[in-house]
Amino acid sequence: DVFREVPEDEADEDIYLDEFTDEIDQWVIDAVKAVGLDTAKAVINAPREMLIEKADLEEETVDHVLKVLRAEFEQ
Repeated sequence: DVFREVPEDEADEDIYLDEFTDEIDQWVIDAVKAVGLDTAKAVINAPREMLIEKADLEEETVDHVLKVLRAEFEQ
């Protein structure tokens, strides 16, 4: 295991995708999780094209997911 110290102001907590079922359809969350992404930051940091192709989602759906997830961290 590798541990690294991260200053508190940089250690934003990540959020599991299952916490977003009120804003993102469950089938979309399931599709994203099926490609190995199960947290908000993992999805935000993933290439948009990869989400469209590997999760087999439409561009508008991916854009909505990214918008919802990014908004959570801007608060």
